[in-house]
Amino acid sequence: MILDDVEHLLHERIGLDAGTVGASGLNFALKQRMAACAVTDPAAYWRRLTATPQELQELINAVIVPETWFFRDPKAYAAMADRGRAMRVPDGPANGRPLRLISLPCSTGEEPYSMAMALFDAGFAATDFAIDAVDISTRNLTTAAHAVYGRNSFRGADVEFRDRHFNAVEGGHRPHADIRRQVRFRHGNLLDPVAADVPPYDVVFCRNLLIYFDRDTQERALDRLDRLMAPHAMLVVGSGEAGLPLMRGFASLRIPMAFAFAKPAATKPAATKPAATKPAAGNSGPKPALRMPAARPAPARAHTPRPAVVPLPVAAPVPAPVAPPGNAAADSLAAVERAANEGRLGDARQAARRHIEAFGPSAAALYLLGLACDADGAAVEAVEAYRKVLYLAPDHGEALAHLALLLRRQGDVAGAKALGDRLRRLEKRSERR
Repeated sequence: MILDDVEHLLHERIGLDAGTVGASGLNFALKQRMAACAVTDPAAYWRRLTATPQELQELINAVIVPETWFFRDPKAYAAMADRGRAMRVPDGPANGRPLRLISLPCSTGEEPYSMAMALFDAGFAATDFAIDAVDISTRNLTTAAHAVYGRNSFRGADVEFRDRHFNAVEGGHRPHADIRRQVRFRHGNLLDPVAADVPPYDVVFCRNLLIYFDRDTQERALDRLDRLMAPHAMLVVGSGEAGLPLMRGFASLRIPMAFAFAKPAATKPAATKPAATKPAAGNSGPKPALRMPAARPAPARAHTPRPAVVPLPVAAPVPAPVAPPGNAAADSLAAVERAANEGRLGDARQAARRHIEAFGPSAAALYLLGLACDADGAAVEAVEAYRKVLYLAPDHGEALAHLALLLRRQGDVAGAKALGDRLRRLEKRSERR
């Protein structure tokens, strides 16, 4: 097969570290596309792939498997609303103008629609904000525009928002039209250069993408995110990526379990220059700049008046939840989370070790220890912690992804691919539920 060439091509064009999706997943996507093209010769398919932009896009669509749901990590949305209110106060950073938000990648639309619902629930009017939603998969964008969602998109115990913001339709539920009007979908690639005329964003959601990149590509991606952000902007990443912005100079906003960061200071460290790679055949030449839609007035929304909202200070952190009296284990674990979220990596590592000594090993404590060690450059200890997580919780997806990336950086390609295969199988099982 042409697996190595395809891996290189996908890394070059979309930054994908193929080890994170697994050899079996990539092979399956290749077989799908060869069958769709009625091509049996791998060399003939390679020629088509490198000569036809449409086929490259179809392969990307086949490789990118969406795994998302509404209000994933709810505290991220609460933090977004709080920061948004603070930005729009008189003389605040946004100075009363509509907020600009972006979901990148937006996958099949659950995240940007959740952003719109959260802002409406927090008292924002339709004219107060606009959301851009960008993804590299045209298949995902088609699903997002269709906006009919089944049971897999509504997870967790609290789905009360569905009654307020959705209509039941054939095949599932569709967000109300006023929710859909707040979101504009477009095709784009985070790794393409950012055009100079792109207005900056106040809130940037980029969750569960960085874990699919190698370290050099993560550096490039974080540089692009920095360029998309206004000086006062908030960046939100996935729970398994919280250590990465800190290494690039971003500052934690110290909002527990929101995984939110501010832009790097002017004295941020220079990004590591990615190693030069040989362009894939038929794909040489500069990449187009990433262009976002220009700012536009948001549509009016008819809705019942809501109580006035008291503005919050721009940098005010949300206090950590208080553990019930006598719940020493939960209180200890919360201390580990607070230290990690605040960027105090050494304190987080020590607090995690103390927790494990006092209450015994648990997947939650070991995962936090692994994240802190990983972000702090202690790769050997991070690998050990992630392996212990997987011993206690074999289906811990975030630990699988992080351990795969660590092993790949250490040169253990076979081990990384094996973990990537496990992660792929786990995601497929989750989709069938």
